[in-house]
This record gives sequence, structure tokens and C-alpha cells, in this order.
Amino acid sequence: MSANLTDAADPSRIASRVASSITSSIKSYAMKTDSSPALPVGTRDRNETPVREIALWRIYLLRAGYLLIAVGMGMQKVPAFLHHKPWELMHGVVNSMLLALVLLAVLGLRYPLKMLPLLFWEITWKATWLLAVALPAWQNHTLDADTWDTTFACLMSVIFLFVVPWDYVWRNFVAARSDSWK
Repeated sequence: MSANLTDAADPSRIASRVASSITSSIKSYAMKTDSSPALPVGTRDRNETPVREIALWRIYLLRAGYLLIAVGMGMQKVPAFLHHKPWELMHGVVNSMLLALVLLAVLGLRYPLKMLPLLFWEITWKATWLLAVALPAWQNHTLDADTWDTTFACLMSVIFLFVVPWDYVWRNFVAARSDSWK
């Protein structure tokens, strides 16, 4: 018993324990430059879920979704952008926005969770178009071939409803505290 008390009071052992504790803390926490306490690795703020808490298969599923956008739309928009005659105003706007979507989807391959707002955009604009354009045309029996092709392309966004990790979205985009306004 007295040997344990002597060991506990030994300055070299105390220093060793402190160094070991600091080393393990550094490994498990990311250092922040401001005065707020350190956070688990892979998080930006107190309410964000660490990346490692998302199953790896879900990350790969997200990457597959970004790859689908990058390759599927990229095969159409990149050549159209590189080899085109002068576009009309709205045709140029649409093609430029879709090419930007393709380029950002490539970034989503590297940062699948950080680029989730891109998928929100994709789902939202397609749902809006389906409700505002396709549904009324279908109800009025005026759905022509071009509108049907666009409707089919927009309906493909249903895939992303199954790709997005909605529990992560809830924790990090809905339930999390907002960024400071200051």
C-alpha cells in the first residue's frame, strides 16, 4: 500500500501520466483557434455530428449520388458548353446552372456531407418544377413529348430521397443551433 502512495507522489510518474493524458486528448479532439472548447474530430460546431457516426455505406451511397449527377449530366452539359452556338438568354442560364451543378457534384465526391445542400437544391428545384409545370400539364392532358422528357428526368431525383442521410440532416441542418448573426 505504501509503495502505491510513493509511486503516486513520484513527480516523473505524474508527468508521464499528464503527458499521456494530453496526448490522448489531442488525438481525440480537434484544436480550435478561438476560445471555445475543443470538439470531437470531424465536427465544426457543437451540434454537428462527427463524420465517423455516419455509416460508411451511407457515405458511399452519397458519393454514388454525386457521381450520378457528375457523369450523367456531365456527359450532356460539358460537351454542350464546350461546343455550342450562341445560346438564347434562358438557354444559356439553364446550361450554365446545370454545368455548375455538375462541377459542384464532383466536389461532392470528396466532401459528401458538406455538399448536402447541393442535393437539397437538386431535390427542391425538381419537386417545384414537377408541381408547378408537370402536374398541371398532366391534369390538363397537355403533356407534350418535351415536357414528358423533362418530367421523367425530374422524377429521377426520387433516388436522392433515399440517398440523403435524413437523420444527419435533421441533427445538423434542422435541430442544430444556427450560426451567430454577429
